[in-house]
Amino acid sequence: MGIITAELAARGLEIPPENAAVVKRVIHTTADFDYAENLRFTPGAVAAGLAAVRGGTIITDTNMALAGITKPGLARLGGQALCFMADPAVAEAAKQAGTTRAVAAMHRAAREHPGAILAIGNAPTALLTIAEEMEAGLRPALVIGVPVGFVNVVESKERLYATCAQYGVPAIVAMGRKGGSNVAAAICNALLYAAAEMLDPKARGWS
Repeated sequence: MGIITAELAARGLEIPPENAAVVKRVIHTTADFDYAENLRFTPGAVAAGLAAVRGGTIITDTNMALAGITKPGLARLGGQALCFMADPAVAEAAKQAGTTRAVAAMHRAAREHPGAILAIGNAPTALLTIAEEMEAGLRPALVIGVPVGFVNVVESKERLYATCAQYGVPAIVAMGRKGGSNVAAAICNALLYAAAEMLDPKARGWS
């Protein structure tokens, strides 16, 4: 983290203090300093995330992101992380509706966990579904929108961010094509580590 801080300064990149832990955690995960400029935060997004991880629920769009979220951090804060993508009921709902599993999973998240953190690292269709759900009244605690790829990725992020801003929903979005499940997990972990006072690696059991 010291190397990252020094290199950000050398590049002339100034991160608002409230967002620094998230940005640095993503750079630590990816070794990509572009995130210092393409991560966009709605006002108060990090503060909202810190409040929401205390005893709250995180729902991801991939099992990879779910696997990457710190279990000690969740345990310390009394929270939980879930992913519905492999649930047979979600697969059946997607088949019946002629949609993707990501769409069906987000509809389920909206029904069962309306105040959760939604952490999306893979599926643009999940972001579009969240935007539609917000237009219908959903108010997640925080939306993390960081899918990676080329097809509808940029457009879905832009729509999500605009919809979150319109309805006052906290959001952290990686604008452009970059992102991924590892980035979604990194953002969740930055919030968990900060809320659980585990930013020091020694607090996480590292020597």
